[in-house]
Amino acid sequence: MSQDSPASPPPAATPLTRAVLEIDEYVGGLGWDQPARLFALVDTGRLQEEEPSLARRLGLDSEQPAGSLTPIEQEEIPAGNPLDEFLATIAWPGSVAGCALTVERLMLPAGAEASVPEGLDEAALNKWVAKHPERQEVRMTVAVLRDGTRESALRLREKDSAVEVLTGAGLVPGLAEALATTFAE
Repeated sequence: MSQDSPASPPPAATPLTRAVLEIDEYVGGLGWDQPARLFALVDTGRLQEEEPSLARRLGLDSEQPAGSLTPIEQEEIPAGNPLDEFLATIAWPGSVAGCALTVERLMLPAGAEASVPEGLDEAALNKWVAKHPERQEVRMTVAVLRDGTRESALRLREKDSAVEVLTGAGLVPGLAEALATTFAE
């Protein structure tokens, strides 16, 4: 697909942004209502050098830009396990430059916070949000590198298009922080 195609994501400025948009496009192709997905981010040049057969299977040619990152999907995240507890069990080997996570959630506009009933437990709050007339379904792809660099992509279900994806380092700070702790030593 050429970059001029309306379905292609816009060119990204950094390798991490490109990796986040690549993951968003991949998961977007699977449709909505997907489980959370975890990805290791590895330096493409290092992968080609150390694992040439894997690089070929992944379709990586030798003309990758310097500093490129290749996302490698990990095993499925166990269902029913709280995400923060799952992330606390992860330790990445040194060959992993970063990681990314894609999750779908319901969001409310900022003004809706004032109308949340008091005293709701997590299950009741989730039900309340699911019934709220202004809720929006969003897919979040959040990535961090070992050095602390962060990037995120947000895609609304109602604007499900690669050209409607919002990117930025600080869009989902809590999730980025949780991912960063997987590199804590």
